[in-house]
Amino acid sequence: MPKEKKAARRKLAKSLGLTSLDAFFAASPDVRTKFRTGVGAINRKYPPATVSDLVDHVDYAVKLIGIDHVGIASGFQGGGGVTGWANAGETLNLTKDLVRRGYSQDGIARFWGGNIMRVMDEVAAARKAP
Repeated sequence: MPKEKKAARRKLAKSLGLTSLDAFFAASPDVRTKFRTGVGAINRKYPPATVSDLVDHVDYAVKLIGIDHVGIASGFQGGGGVTGWANAGETLNLTKDLVRRGYSQDGIARFWGGNIMRVMDEVAAARKAP
């Protein structure tokens, strides 16, 4: 989340006296409605990242450190904040964008677990080394 967005949300919460989660739950329905309305306005000003934005970041990381050192993972509870990849069920959207960008099946397999499994195997082998 951009720092400007965080600052705007903090300012909104403070202006409504919502200085903690407990304060939010104890707030009147009117205050909660004002907060939700304010958050909606902030989200329109600072929209969440898209799948395309995320793949831009993958491209950047691949160029910076190489495809063997980049991984992608999803939390299975959702709420990741990426439009088009809100939960694990939308993972295909990200994979399709990687294909459109020219990543091979092997490269995509590395992102989706191949790299971390390789590293874990290397760590296990190093642990067993004399």
